[in-house]
Amino acid sequence: MSTQQQKIGSGFGASTTAAEVLAGHDLTGTYAVVTGGYSGLGLETTRALVGAGAEVLVPARRPDAAREALAGLDRVEVDTLDLGDLDSVAAFADRLLAADRSVDVLINSAAIMANPETRIGPGWESQFATNHLGHYALTNRIWPLLARDGGARVVAVSSRGHRLSPIRWDDVMFEHGYDKWQAYGQAKTANALFAVQLDAYGQGAGVRAFSLHPGGIMTPLQRHLPKEEMVASGWIDEDGNTIGDGFKTPEQGAATQTWAATSPQLDGLGGLYLEDCDVAELVQGDEPYGVRPYATDPEQAPRLWALSAELTGVDAFAD
Repeated sequence: MSTQQQKIGSGFGASTTAAEVLAGHDLTGTYAVVTGGYSGLGLETTRALVGAGAEVLVPARRPDAAREALAGLDRVEVDTLDLGDLDSVAAFADRLLAADRSVDVLINSAAIMANPETRIGPGWESQFATNHLGHYALTNRIWPLLARDGGARVVAVSSRGHRLSPIRWDDVMFEHGYDKWQAYGQAKTANALFAVQLDAYGQGAGVRAFSLHPGGIMTPLQRHLPKEEMVASGWIDEDGNTIGDGFKTPEQGAATQTWAATSPQLDGLGGLYLEDCDVAELVQGDEPYGVRPYATDPEQAPRLWALSAELTGVDAFAD
């Protein structure tokens, strides 16, 4: 397990906002790609990055909705991308490669959560396919743009939901009984392990990768959850008001991924799982913080990478 998985004392915390993370930083000349950058945490991340001077490309499954959400923001482009469709991923990557511009930051923020059982592509479970395999394929396809200048960062937005399930090596696609929360948990574990292995492969080219838990935030990510389930979980009251302890605003929820993508405090580090704008600690129990060892396991990470390469047919680091 990573011995670096311990707090570094960033000076930030759970209530820090993305704008506060970037206060005093000039990102002029930085080119960032933010999947899901027009909704929820992704939208707040885009706002913070352009506010600091960056240019942001937002690939979106609903490009018209993205343009409407991003109206009024300078230095933002929108393109079409459906992470659940590997042909769409390849087409988007080809357009980006043809533009022949270095990518300094890639934030894989788009996700689906706890949706009814859905099969996409060749029968893949949709949460694993969209949240992990789509981002895996995208990152590998645009790898030349990330590696070109050195110093790029790739951020995989995981979740404390990774605790709901490790990788189910005997039934990754839930072919023998579907559980929406275990499927979400496995996908979030996959996001974390992806960052571990990408960092191992990429650091020789100066590219570092991180994963993170953004915090509990009420966003459109909850769109598949019935109101009754969120009430029973203690997240909202009968009127739909957030009541759960520890919930963040979207601006606070976007802070850790913004910090991961830009902070000089993380120079020389990588492959780590972050939370509350700091490095998270390894935990085994029910602590309300930290990351489970299986989500940062340096033996499971290459195993997942190999499976992902086999499924998608894409591997930027194949011999």
